[in-house]
Amino acid sequence: MFDKWTQYSYAAQKQQRYQLIKFIFIFIILYVIYNCLTTFFFSVWTVENNTMRPGLNSGDRLLFSSFSPPAWLRNKNKIDNNPFPFKRGNIVLIDSRRDKEQKWPLRLVDSVVRFFTAQRASIFSSRGQYYIKRVIALPGDEISMNNYVFRVKAAGSSYSLTEFELSEKPYHPSIPKTSELWDDSVPFSDRMDTIILGPGECFVISDDRSNTNDSRTWGAISSSLITAKAVLRFWPIFKIELL
Repeated sequence: MFDKWTQYSYAAQKQQRYQLIKFIFIFIILYVIYNCLTTFFFSVWTVENNTMRPGLNSGDRLLFSSFSPPAWLRNKNKIDNNPFPFKRGNIVLIDSRRDKEQKWPLRLVDSVVRFFTAQRASIFSSRGQYYIKRVIALPGDEISMNNYVFRVKAAGSSYSLTEFELSEKPYHPSIPKTSELWDDSVPFSDRMDTIILGPGECFVISDDRSNTNDSRTWGAISSSLITAKAVLRFWPIFKIELL
């Protein structure tokens, strides 16, 4: 009797349509909020390897800030002339395929998948796409390396400093022991000739200075590939810290 009432009652059908519309509306609102937060403000990523040891380890979960203030707001800050939302020494997220065009229907489907999986899954292969590295030089900087430590002459500066002196927060890279047979021609040797970064170029490096890929092998990268800045490690719980 109840099933027949549900099937033939106009009021019951209207109530069902209302519940469906309500569900769709709530989903759309949550979806829009989610995309706004992850695109313009915050996103969560997991460190998938040990290239940032000893500071970060595989499995650590980081909160990234994706927010970039508009140009007119940045120009009001007379003290900081850095036009980027990140500085030397910051840990950043690099999307190596950001400049490659992906069809918008697939991007939409991918966004939905990431929404329901809390960014744990994607229809696009993430292998070789996202990297977590440290920025040590900005456009116009002059940079060199000796004994796996970089010296940076900031654009407009008359002298060079070590990478650590230009960083807001201290960090301790892992310095490997190299064979005496290695020379400067080896990609992961302990020396690098002086280079000057061009407009819109940044130099990113791994904290593990052994044979891990970064700007030593890629070369300087476009600043447009840097999509977010790490602000907090919240997992493991006993290692919670601001970055």
